[in-house]
Amino acid sequence: MQPLFRSRRDRLDRLRRQREEAVEAAARRSAVPPSGSQTCPGCGAECANQDLVRSEYVCPHCGYHLPIGAYLRLSLLLDPFTFRELWPGLTAPNALEFPGYEEKLSSQREKTALCDAAVAAVGKLDGISAVFAVLDSRFFMGSMGVAVGEKITRAAEYAQKHRLPLVIFSASGGARMQEGILSLMQMAKTSAAIRRFSDAGGLYISVFTHPTTGGVTASFASLGDVTLAEPGALIGFAGPRVIRQTIGQELPDGFQRAEYLEEHGFVDQIVPRGQLRDTLAQLLALHRKGVLHR
Repeated sequence: MQPLFRSRRDRLDRLRRQREEAVEAAARRSAVPPSGSQTCPGCGAECANQDLVRSEYVCPHCGYHLPIGAYLRLSLLLDPFTFRELWPGLTAPNALEFPGYEEKLSSQREKTALCDAAVAAVGKLDGISAVFAVLDSRFFMGSMGVAVGEKITRAAEYAQKHRLPLVIFSASGGARMQEGILSLMQMAKTSAAIRRFSDAGGLYISVFTHPTTGGVTASFASLGDVTLAEPGALIGFAGPRVIRQTIGQELPDGFQRAEYLEEHGFVDQIVPRGQLRDTLAQLLALHRKGVLHR
């Protein structure tokens, strides 16, 4: 029996090292280099990378929230040494044999160190355990294919099984066209998983980040018990130009931006990135108190 236990232990150690190396590589690639600067897309000002690191990648001049990677997002939120990734190697085949898709997937994986556009993990935020899922816009613009839909579904099912809150950060261009109808089916799949989780009494907090559009907005991202958004996030299904051409009317100023949607009741609260951790901690603590007093 000893050789069997030893081989299993060695295999677990090897898998743990591989996971840790993948997380470290992804964090390095998603971080802004410490030297140099970059131009803010919001105001056009030059921002020193060191200033962006200190401000959690928010422009110090205008408050524009720059996109950040999934692992970096989690590192800003979770308590130290509590991160444990769920299903890190989950991928989906090129079932429709879309030309050139496999090559593009390989290129994206090499560039971002991600297997696909979603990262799921269990961890603690201010001492409270929860399940987190983050869409990473660097990978195919965070589009939802089979792998993303499966990971979101599994995250909801894991949270339901272990009676944990669920927090999902969305950033997506919508469905992934290379996966066709299989991609569109993920809308129903993820929505059904969220419904089962909700029926079981679970807390689901949805956080919109820039941009969240298409099938992701039309499915799990809009089903939160509490819906938060980062300032200035673009949130919608079709783009403003398509809507304008369809209805033949000019759209209101700020249409589909987080501030407009908060004013009209679609978003519960806009939370700057620097305040997100504290806000989520308050919501999770309030939910835990409610559960304990049932």
